[in-house]
Amino acid sequence: MNLAAAANESMAQNSNVLIYSAMAVYTIAFLAHIAEWVFGSRSAVARTSAAASSAAESATAKVTVQPGASTGSTGTAVLERPKVITRSAAGSRDVPDGPGAAGTSEQGDMYGRIAIGLTTLAWLLHAGGVLARALSVKRAPWGNMYEFSTTFAMVAVGTYLALLLLKKNVRWIGLVLVTSVLLDMGLAVSVLYTESDQLVPALHSYWLWIHVSCAILCGAAMYIAAVSTLLYLFRDRYEAQLENPEGKQFRPALKSLLERVPSAASLDKFAYRINATVFPLWTFTIIAGAIWAEAAWGRYWGWDPKEVWSFITWVAYACYLHARATAGWKGRKAAYLALIAFGCYLFNYYGINIFVSGKHSYADV
Repeated sequence: MNLAAAANESMAQNSNVLIYSAMAVYTIAFLAHIAEWVFGSRSAVARTSAAASSAAESATAKVTVQPGASTGSTGTAVLERPKVITRSAAGSRDVPDGPGAAGTSEQGDMYGRIAIGLTTLAWLLHAGGVLARALSVKRAPWGNMYEFSTTFAMVAVGTYLALLLLKKNVRWIGLVLVTSVLLDMGLAVSVLYTESDQLVPALHSYWLWIHVSCAILCGAAMYIAAVSTLLYLFRDRYEAQLENPEGKQFRPALKSLLERVPSAASLDKFAYRINATVFPLWTFTIIAGAIWAEAAWGRYWGWDPKEVWSFITWVAYACYLHARATAGWKGRKAAYLALIAFGCYLFNYYGINIFVSGKHSYADV
């Protein structure tokens, strides 16, 4: 018995070492991502910006002779200027995607590849730390907030790397993702850390593997969609400024970043596809939780704070998806709904677990 306990403690210590090692490599990857943005060529960015400005100007300045138009005494046809295209709905402008963080330059691309390589190495160490934590107590590694946070960050990075393997243009997520992962893991190891230990009897169920793993997968996908949505709001405003160069402009540094990310239409479509894909899984997550609740507590639904906010999150994403199918709620309005929905998810995790007591408050943090 003592030998088993010592072996478990040793495995838990190995997990901690791997997690800290992953954080160190993520930090270096963070610096490489910054170098990719800083040293990327500005020439390609300038060409993209000029092309977008030219497209906006041509759309604004184009004039046509209307059939049957009235003429003045001099015989000159009356010309009508078409309405300027506005951003009332996503995709209404024909603006090309930015050249990416590297700006299509050889030096910037080199730093970007280094960043991806380091992120992959950090993820492998990260996954090893999560696995070692699971082996230390022979259960799913998400029995408390520390374990959930580290696993959540691992799945988010894994999703990003999987999209890269599928040849998706998502390198622009890298810097934001690594930054937030470092913040998440830093909070986990400093504030949320809990010693490796067994769980209360109610959690000893195969539903722990099903219900919580689905919640983690959904959260990681929703996070990536939220990043895309947030960037969409900034990029959309930047594209609007291309049509109105006399109005208030972004600061040069922020403008340089926005010139390199995909177009607002691409960002909006990317976020919508992720949210629409993951929504059925989130629905299943709530249903699985209800089935587990019946097995553990003898009732499917008891209006526990965690249950209530899981349902509120579901309703918020349902409203977002419905808004996207409604002509008057596309673009920025739908984007705000998406961010509110993800905020509900975050509050359900941090706010409910830390500040609200309920049946789901098993191990404090």
